[in-house]
Amino acid sequence: MLEKIIQLDKQLFVFLNGLGSEQFDGFWLLITKQFHWAPVFLFVFYLLYKKVGWKHLMLILVSIAVLVTFSDQFTNLVKNNVQRLRPCNDLEIKNIIRIVKASDTFSYFSGHAANSMASTVFVFLILRKYYKYAFLLFLFPLIFAYSRIYLGLHFPSDILSGYFSGVLFGYGFSKLYLIFRKKYFPESI
Repeated sequence: MLEKIIQLDKQLFVFLNGLGSEQFDGFWLLITKQFHWAPVFLFVFYLLYKKVGWKHLMLILVSIAVLVTFSDQFTNLVKNNVQRLRPCNDLEIKNIIRIVKASDTFSYFSGHAANSMASTVFVFLILRKYYKYAFLLFLFPLIFAYSRIYLGLHFPSDILSGYFSGVLFGYGFSKLYLIFRKKYFPESI
């Protein structure tokens, strides 16, 4: 059963990765770097500041930093124990896929997907009561994580597992944030 799932995962990867084109490689290489998303992050932080003020924005930023660190370390723990090869290193498919970027680290599961989804869920749960279109924040992890398939670095199951853990981490940290906020900043609730 597991072997069948792995084969379907590889087939889906080959299909999705094959949709790429050299003329778009530069764009997806740009998309996959967190630094290039800085204008989006700054805009989101501005929206948060407008609704919660500096004190709570600082608490949110510290919470996100701890959340991403936790998510990243958990991802590395799983990667180093599962030790799944990245598509660009998988001998069964590496000669039939587009490899735009290579890496010698392990694949399962995607840290890009986990971290981006965790931070997005966390911020969404704060902003949704203030902004009708807060759900648009989820474009970030969808585009960001797809770049990993496009580049030849992750299988779809790596992305989906990263999303799943990111949702759990983001939700869990949002609950911890609310407990901390209620305990130390009760005047703002």
